[in-house]
Amino acid sequence: MTNDNVCILLPTLNEEATIARVISEFRSEGFDNILVIDGNSRDRTREIAGSEGVKVVVQTGKGKGQAIKQAFELIDTDYVVMADGDGTNLAKDVHAVLAPAIEGRADHVMGNRFANYEKGAFTRLNLIGNRIINMFFGLAYGVWLEDILTGYRAFNKKAIRSFELKKSGFEIESEITIESVKKDLRVVEVPTTYLARHSEGATKLNPLKDGFKIGSTIYKMAKLHNPMFYFGIIGGIFIMLGLFLGTFVVVQWLQGITRIPMTILTALLIIAGFQMFVFGILSDLMVSLHRENMRMLRKISEEKEEQ
Repeated sequence: MTNDNVCILLPTLNEEATIARVISEFRSEGFDNILVIDGNSRDRTREIAGSEGVKVVVQTGKGKGQAIKQAFELIDTDYVVMADGDGTNLAKDVHAVLAPAIEGRADHVMGNRFANYEKGAFTRLNLIGNRIINMFFGLAYGVWLEDILTGYRAFNKKAIRSFELKKSGFEIESEITIESVKKDLRVVEVPTTYLARHSEGATKLNPLKDGFKIGSTIYKMAKLHNPMFYFGIIGGIFIMLGLFLGTFVVVQWLQGITRIPMTILTALLIIAGFQMFVFGILSDLMVSLHRENMRMLRKISEEKEEQ
């Protein structure tokens, strides 16, 4: 295999301060096939990237997710390495990120930014938010990863073709990770270095707003992968509300005050909560059966392709 079989994908938005250096550093590591997909930058990002001699494509829609989906449709190399255009990823780590895919040990490789990050690369809020999201992902999908939101990733062609991506924003990283788990792709994490952002490069991520969207994506997509988790949370909320109201009703009753409507509501909430748990159990059985059937079909398909 040569580096010509690898495409370096750089999604950009207003990265004029760093894009030339990022391209130069990947070139110095031996990679000339570089695609910059630009989200309609208002600065000179496209002009600078074009002057470096790489392919530049302006995305047709908005959002990082849409850009990545569009890029995946354009790329036809055996391997793809996705990195951020803001210079926060260390180009020399590309070999470590790419190695498990090339060696056939992984379909999707994720660079763990928390293994070695520069001072100032994360705010305290970023660190806390990432830890919470990683833990939430592990609870929902049963796969415990260190950094599901990393932008430094490598894929083989099998992974790219199997993804069914729908998110258009910063939720795309979590969706790609979820898709990998759902499709039984081999996922490997490798340690990478994460650098502090350039002083002229402002972050496009809103920690609270985008953090909520990412968490919501993880939860909603769990419905088809781990319905017990999805319905269990709803059921747990109903039961907790029922117990809270029930406690109030009992206290009022001991004081000689009868709350009949609230008593009925308490019973309905608790019953609905237990029903959610039953839905979760039944759905989990159906999903497990479907997953096993899909696994067998994929195995048969792969065997036919090998023949």
